[in-house]
Amino acid sequence: MSKTTTGTPPERAEDPDLGAAGSQLSTAPREELANLPALGVIGWARWFWRQLTSMRVALLLLLLLSLGAIPGSLIPQSGIDETKVADFRKSHTFLAPVYDKLGLFHVYSSVWFSAIYILLFVSLIGCIVPRTWQFIGQLRGRPPGAPKRLTRLPAYTTWRTGTEPEQVREAALALLKKRRFRAHLAGDAVAAEKGYLREVGNLAFHIALIVMLIAFAWGQLFKSEGNKLVVEGDGFSNTTTQYDDFKSGNLFTTDDLVPFSFHLDKFTGTYEASGPNKGTPRTYQAALTYSQGAYGKDKKDLVKVNEPLEIGDAKVYLTAHGYAPVITVRDGKGNVVYRDAVPLLPLDSNVTSTGVVKVLDGYKNAQGVSEQLGISAFLLPTYTPGSETASTFPALRNPVLNLTPYHGDLGVDSGIPQSVYQLDKAHVKEFKDSKGQQLRDNLRPGQTMQLPNGAGSITYETTRQWANFQIVQQPGTSWALAGSLTAIFGLAASLFIQRRRVWVRAVKGADGVTVVEMAGLGRSESAKVPEELGDLAGILYDQASGAPDLDEHSHDSDAEPDAGSPDQDDTTTPDTDVVPAEGAETQ
Repeated sequence: MSKTTTGTPPERAEDPDLGAAGSQLSTAPREELANLPALGVIGWARWFWRQLTSMRVALLLLLLLSLGAIPGSLIPQSGIDETKVADFRKSHTFLAPVYDKLGLFHVYSSVWFSAIYILLFVSLIGCIVPRTWQFIGQLRGRPPGAPKRLTRLPAYTTWRTGTEPEQVREAALALLKKRRFRAHLAGDAVAAEKGYLREVGNLAFHIALIVMLIAFAWGQLFKSEGNKLVVEGDGFSNTTTQYDDFKSGNLFTTDDLVPFSFHLDKFTGTYEASGPNKGTPRTYQAALTYSQGAYGKDKKDLVKVNEPLEIGDAKVYLTAHGYAPVITVRDGKGNVVYRDAVPLLPLDSNVTSTGVVKVLDGYKNAQGVSEQLGISAFLLPTYTPGSETASTFPALRNPVLNLTPYHGDLGVDSGIPQSVYQLDKAHVKEFKDSKGQQLRDNLRPGQTMQLPNGAGSITYETTRQWANFQIVQQPGTSWALAGSLTAIFGLAASLFIQRRRVWVRAVKGADGVTVVEMAGLGRSESAKVPEELGDLAGILYDQASGAPDLDEHSHDSDAEPDAGSPDQDDTTTPDTDVVPAEGAETQ
């Protein structure tokens, strides 16, 4: 995807004296201006391909992909919440048809979003494949030989020594290999290169992006996600009919569900009892007995917040908890017509809860007429006198259940779906107490409310707890994580590692004294190349120390002038703080 250039200025890169020395410091494709008058079908196709695999187009596609995801987060999506989509259509009669035409109610499966996604894939792959082969070719080859004039390179130093050229080159070769350079003898010089991990990191970053895109797409297409509220003592089997709500990807089928079941043995919640954090949860955990497959053995495990139970490819998360008072309803003859734990929904952090008990069948009033009962329930886990509207602590310290019963038709037979936590009061009547007021009473565990005129009774038996579980299957998450980590490390390598080359030339001068030249070239401007070259020159100089000028006049006339080399006295030494050569830029 990236399209980068070397740190060598254009005029230096085109210098014929450098030859191959400044080439292939990067695998980024070189952009050439198309000869527009000569373009035919193949020419235009080649131009389009180069544009598609260029950095600016890839960045544009990434930007479009990010912008395209925004409406998917702000606008209700049909694959996630059909109810919200329906409400939006009712509330926005003008925008809804526009959104339908643009596919904004199903952004991630729309044609335009898929087109951006696919083009981004093609752009990345079209860039990575040729760059990978080019980089493999560079690894199989050797660093290029030294250019004719090392003085034209950004970092340069030289000195004269009495050591033989062959010995200097052998010492330089050993030194560069010790410093983890790829080095070899090329004629009268040693050529070395280092920093290949920069390009490895660059390629790894782009490959990781492809892996992440594939993983995210795979996860969205084949994912499933559902919620189930389970009361202590009850269980769950992983089938779509068991879920309270369920959503899945476009290619998901029920056969993809992991076969398992579990039983909620006990839920435990503890809270800070005092201090500024009073009531803050300390422990939320659900003890489960589960089995995988039709004949799997029972196993026990604890599910905690952010510590899911993993069963095959499915993960079971603990997401919420509350209370479920056990209610027993008897008719006028004392027959039990209803007995069950009724989950109530928490209203605040102290688990003040509300809900509805619906007795649909079996109840008959004192006259023997069949009716339906609806009971509004309001639970205070810790009741404190003077605070009748809210619990003062989330644990069951002093539970009080407020009940308000109704009788009549609850509307469940009308065919219109209704919430189990809400009561339709359109066709029901209130029970009246002896004073003609609406019947309402506060019960503690074990207490009973008598319905007037022998209509029956309602008993608050005890309180059980419930836990809400989110069961998620999303393939590709491990690949997405691996891709993310690889992308981070690859980007770090491409940013902080510099690819650079060093040449050491040792030849006999006109006066028979060995002249040593060292030069370095980096892919981008950095002070690291001169510093590293100075360090290498200092070590090599200790092994091939400078020689006295036998003929000062001869040396001044024969030696090639170098504006970047240090001043030479009787014994020449390399300048370890390498000064850039004249006309060159420090990199």
